[in-house]
Amino acid sequence: MFLKTSRLTAAATVSLLALTLAGCSDSSDETPQAGVSTETAAPVDTAAATPSPEITGSTTPAVEAPQAAGEVDMAAVLAPGPLKEMALGDENAPVTIVEYMSMTCPHCASFHEDNFKPLVEKYVDTGKVRFILREFPFDPRAAAAIMLARCAPENQFFPLVDVMFKQQRSWATAQDGRAALLQIARLAGFTQESFEACLTNQKLLDDVNAVRTKAANEFGVQSTPTFIINGKRYPGNMSVETMSAIIDPLL
Repeated sequence: MFLKTSRLTAAATVSLLALTLAGCSDSSDETPQAGVSTETAAPVDTAAATPSPEITGSTTPAVEAPQAAGEVDMAAVLAPGPLKEMALGDENAPVTIVEYMSMTCPHCASFHEDNFKPLVEKYVDTGKVRFILREFPFDPRAAAAIMLARCAPENQFFPLVDVMFKQQRSWATAQDGRAALLQIARLAGFTQESFEACLTNQKLLDDVNAVRTKAANEFGVQSTPTFIINGKRYPGNMSVETMSAIIDPLL
């Protein structure tokens, strides 16, 4: 996964939907930028995120918590940023999870399709975890998708993200990505005019880029998905069982 240092103009924002993308990384010069260092991110080994189970004298495999990739100042992570936090759960929950994701990343889509709902049901709905979703777009089309989610009514943010992840293959690699995203956006009540207005909102794009820049420069986020859980950083998609091994000792 790669980050570069140029910046989209408002005109480039409109044209970004014409790009064709695949996967979590992008080497195009049109990657949306906001001053991030040109450091190359290490590839995510999603298999490593879930350690091999150990047999403990029964037929039930034991899942051990993975080793954190680093520690960060959680107070700094939770400091107010340029965008409203899109969060689920009790603000006073004993565990806070911040996920940095890119809408065109298949590993992010896999997490949200397979693990997000069970995680919410087990921990968020029971008051044990507060879950915050933050943008970390690696390419213009990912930036466009999360901008649309941000422009939707607040109660439509998570549902629209969910739909976009489920239909990721249809729009992230479509030849006419503009039409594909517009079709999905209409489900959330967008018109042609509101769709165009959202994607030409330079301040929103700047704010999205600022969130990503801070995560990269201050919290060591280099790949997606990356989870920060009570001050420890875990890159890669993780199963609910693996996340439980991290969360349960913190409760």
